[in-house]
Amino acid sequence: MKTVSLSGSLRESVGKKDAKKHRREGNIPCVLYGGKEQIHFTLPVLPFEKTFFSPEVYLINLTIDGVEHQAILQDVQYHPVSDSVLHADFIEVFPGRKVTVSLPILFEGNVPGVMAGGRLIKKMRKITVKGVPAELPEFVTVDMSKMKIGDNIKVKDVTNDKFTMLDNPNAVLVLVKAARGAGELELEEEGEEGAEEETEAATE
Repeated sequence: MKTVSLSGSLRESVGKKDAKKHRREGNIPCVLYGGKEQIHFTLPVLPFEKTFFSPEVYLINLTIDGVEHQAILQDVQYHPVSDSVLHADFIEVFPGRKVTVSLPILFEGNVPGVMAGGRLIKKMRKITVKGVPAELPEFVTVDMSKMKIGDNIKVKDVTNDKFTMLDNPNAVLVLVKAARGAGELELEEEGEEGAEEETEAATE
């Protein structure tokens, strides 16, 4: 898992007016959970957005008023119209303690079913896992190189001894369906042949 560093400042007071004030000044109100007590602080918008507007999960070296913490971004709230960041929640991590995170899926391999005319459908982009942060990968790799038309890969088909999958084991990650046009063409041809046979029978 990649590591980044961010520096924030403690909030002197907590409330809607205070949060609005910090946003006007170009900062994001944040909360750090997981330790002995919650820590309310702010982060500058620009470094935050450059780091976290991506599907990757980072282990964060978070410095708040000179005190260092290790954390993972847990949740972000966005403005419904402008998509600007309103609030962020972080969870503090400790050596050897497991955390729950959603890792992006990296789909790899040429798909035989697609080369045969099938249609690839990706149903999930992330997998929720539980593990020790230092041992978690940047993404979960799914190999599609053996998928034929009609095949699928489910959560239970992906194994890794570094973490535990928390999603439904039968949830489908990716599948290959027969192309709709090909199926319709076969039905049309069968229908035409059947009509010809009926016409020949009537003539005889």
